[in-house]
Amino acid sequence: MPNALAERLTAWGFSWEGLRDNRRGEWWLIAQMALIAAHLLPATPPPASLGLAWPLPVRLAGLALFGLGLVLAGQGARNLGASLSPLPEPMADAPLVTTGAYGRCRHPLYQSLILCSLGVTVALGSVLHLGLMLGLVVVLGFKARREEARLVLLHPDYGAYRQATAAILPGVPWLDWRSA
Repeated sequence: MPNALAERLTAWGFSWEGLRDNRRGEWWLIAQMALIAAHLLPATPPPASLGLAWPLPVRLAGLALFGLGLVLAGQGARNLGASLSPLPEPMADAPLVTTGAYGRCRHPLYQSLILCSLGVTVALGSVLHLGLMLGLVVVLGFKARREEARLVLLHPDYGAYRQATAAILPGVPWLDWRSA
């Protein structure tokens, strides 16, 4: 098992040098993982401490958003197949995927992370988690832009796909820069 993990990390392009100088976008991945892990923190402040009774339907809606995010993540990962990489540097020999989840938006895995984060925020009613979600939006926006700069060079058809398909969330300026 350790050899399989080492082989997978090497295939994705991980290296000690990259961790030091961010050559394949490793720092964006570290920031993303830290923000995701921080979602395990308890609601701060708890809604009750603010005099709010967080309604069960709102909590359930948050759980539904979280579940939807997980489903969309599975679809996006399945559509990418062996081309899936956690780094924003695309794998050089990976084909351009524009169907399935990638027909809906160019970065469905980032979209799913934002939906999961929104779900946690709504379910917990936490100001801390709202801040974590906004931080994740910023990190994923920058990570996607870095990824796209390379995709344009690797795939001649990427420009047309980019103009026709929303980046992460349609109509949200930081998360859909088709007109930029």
